Amino acid sequence: MSSFSVGLFNDSFPPVIDGVAQTVKNYAENLSKTDCRVTVVTPKYRGVQDHYPFDVVRYPSLSIGARIGYRMGIPFDPDTIHHLRSRRFDLMHVHAPFASSVLVNTINHRPKVPVVLTYHTRFDLDLKKRIPNPAMRKVAMKFMLENVKSADEVWVVTKSCGRFLHDIGYYGPWRVMENGTDFARGKADAADITALREKYDLREDVPVFLFVGRMMWYKNIRLMLDTYALLKQNGMPFRAFFIGEGYDLPAMKQYVHELGLDEEVIFTGPIRDRDYLRVFYSTADLFFFPSTYDTCGIVVKEAAACDCPSLLVRDSCAAEGAIHKASGYLADETPAACADVIMDACADRAAMKLVGERASRDLYLTWEDAVARAHDRYREILKR
Repeated sequence: MSSFSVGLFNDSFPPVIDGVAQTVKNYAENLSKTDCRVTVVTPKYRGVQDHYPFDVVRYPSLSIGARIGYRMGIPFDPDTIHHLRSRRFDLMHVHAPFASSVLVNTINHRPKVPVVLTYHTRFDLDLKKRIPNPAMRKVAMKFMLENVKSADEVWVVTKSCGRFLHDIGYYGPWRVMENGTDFARGKADAADITALREKYDLREDVPVFLFVGRMMWYKNIRLMLDTYALLKQNGMPFRAFFIGEGYDLPAMKQYVHELGLDEEVIFTGPIRDRDYLRVFYSTADLFFFPSTYDTCGIVVKEAAACDCPSLLVRDSCAAEGAIHKASGYLADETPAACADVIMDACADRAAMKLVGERASRDLYLTWEDAVARAHDRYREILKR
């Protein structure tokens, strides 16, 4: 087989900004440079036009509420099913075990082709938070589990993520396939960093902290803000940027005001310009990412690309591979523990810089390399 057709199916894709949407985009961009004919299949968003070096098929969707912030694809649309069956994929790769899985199972027949599913996210936590009724939640969990089981091969983004699959009842084999970053290794241009410092009046002797992600409480942002309140109580000057958007952003701003952190904390909103976002990573002294929800924080690799060390919750998925005070900083999941680690790290900013440089060496992985591994595995599956 000289070339082959791959369908990448996910419930989110740009303009949605989240880790899985960026993963699918980078898979598609890098696979399209190989012998793959790539098609991304994802729900429609009003007014979106796709201009990519690969095909994008969008199918009908409906809103599932502002709090969740996504649209749900309708996988039983007859026109979509007919069109996708006519494409005759050689392999289909699912990145969400919900509507995308249903659509793949619907179109995959006569003859069936291999299906890979990557389990990216703690969907079990999502369901617990969003479905209060235990009986309905049990049904949803069973539905998700059956979709995972229906794949011919299951991938996870970290070893810890594989253990979470076991917790929800999946006892089959899985393979770790890491995510990467599209950032080049090294800091942004010095002139751009200087311009950002001038824009926000950032003094060289005041440490800068950064968070990039959805503005939702489940990202452990309350812990971050409580940590910053402790730092201020201890007399430590700092500035902290929060980049992203989300349903809980107004409540977060109110909480910042209640904590008296209006001068220290800056919410920038979403930044879609990747080069400009890289300037923030390059300016920050520490990337604070205490999420225990994320199975693989791509943002940690983005920070590492820019020589910025991360503070992570000990034993979280995001912390996998990081060594305390060597390639990152680890803390227990409490504001007091995080504050202690930050104060200790900032007491020796030269050492903190060295930790960032080692993070760049040990944690960095390009999307080119990550997708090359996936491409090789696709080939092995097709031969089998």
